[in-house]
Amino acid sequence: MDARSGEVLHSRNADTRLHPASLTKMMTLYVAFQAIENGEITLDTTVKISANAANEQPSKLGLRAGQRIKFRYLIRAAAVKSANDAATAIGETLEGSEAAFARRMTRTAKSLGMSKTTFKNAHGLTESGHLSTARDMSILGRHLLYDYPDYYNLFSRITTDAGVKTVPNTNRRLLSNYKGADGIKTGYTRAAGFNLVASAERGQERIIATVFGGRSTATRNARVAELLDMGFKRAPTRVALRKPKKPAYGGSRATAKTIRVVRAVKTSPRPKARSNKVNSAPILVSLKDDVRQALVEAQVNTASNTQVTQAAAASTAAVVTSPKPAARPQAILLASLTQPKPQAAAAPEQEVVTRLSTSGGRHWGINIGRYPNRYKAERVLLKTALAEMSTLNGARRSVAERKAGYDANFVGLTRESADLACRRLQARNVQCFMIGPSS
Repeated sequence: MDARSGEVLHSRNADTRLHPASLTKMMTLYVAFQAIENGEITLDTTVKISANAANEQPSKLGLRAGQRIKFRYLIRAAAVKSANDAATAIGETLEGSEAAFARRMTRTAKSLGMSKTTFKNAHGLTESGHLSTARDMSILGRHLLYDYPDYYNLFSRITTDAGVKTVPNTNRRLLSNYKGADGIKTGYTRAAGFNLVASAERGQERIIATVFGGRSTATRNARVAELLDMGFKRAPTRVALRKPKKPAYGGSRATAKTIRVVRAVKTSPRPKARSNKVNSAPILVSLKDDVRQALVEAQVNTASNTQVTQAAAASTAAVVTSPKPAARPQAILLASLTQPKPQAAAAPEQEVVTRLSTSGGRHWGINIGRYPNRYKAERVLLKTALAEMSTLNGARRSVAERKAGYDANFVGLTRESADLACRRLQARNVQCFMIGPSS
């Protein structure tokens, strides 16, 4: 499949329903990414491992019943090591039981156009009725690539830290030996044989190749390499990029219901404009030229949006419009994409003193990214606060130091205000996810 257009370049028995084995985890991870994006869970949520998850058959991470581990490590273990215990724990965490999660996986598959796929578990061990096709798995691979590019790098890691230990990638042979290969997922059971969905990029071209039923790792990898070579020869150098249509969020009933209500709101609620009298606690910032410049930039960025809602207390807030997604192409075996690299917006240095306030029972927050140093995190927080004064009214800026960088957070929000703030920021192409109350 040519990933840029979704055009099938070669296929054989592409719609035969077969056992997908651990290719199943591609959907487990897709649903997990979807849940994180919609505030259903965070990467740092601590998960308690059930006896059912701990007792799954290998391949596994070796989790123990009652053990607690962050959600991010379950994702890494499922993506890189193909750990069955981690995949089951992901499903149970999101839906309460693996059976309920499997039903959610199947619903999501249908929404992606995977018409011949039915899931019965989160890991892919052989089970009656748990079936998919090479075409459907190629479609899923393409959605992982385009719908969640920030997570796609997981599939190219040769090793990764899974919390309890460092684990190797089950696909490391192809990743190491095929030029441009960067994913996606292997699978094996006795009933399924050796399966693989692979993707590689060379220049402006990206190809996705899927094989079911290989006789061994070596023969499967050789066949996949042959298909990738075929794809690069047949795919045109220049093709208009037609990203697949991202499906509607299909979370738990309660969460999905809340989200639909929020999306139905036509205008964002805003506080009444304050009078000129200073009768509330001020935001303490140093009014140097750098902060004034940040305010100007925020106002300019806000004014550049395509629609403007009613004004709120001395600020302009922009309503964003999402570009209409291209129609979902019919796709299967092979892909070419050059993802645009984000350009960091230059901003002047600034000195910030975070406003002091109490949460007043507001225990939710939002995260707007991780940055290499504290200054950059504080700068983004300030510019975001200036651009979204009404939505983030009452929130406190907080920079949390992590091993991998500094998280830029707004805290002290209600669940509803955090959800609304994230949706408005995401609509402006600002990455954002909700942070729940700490347990």
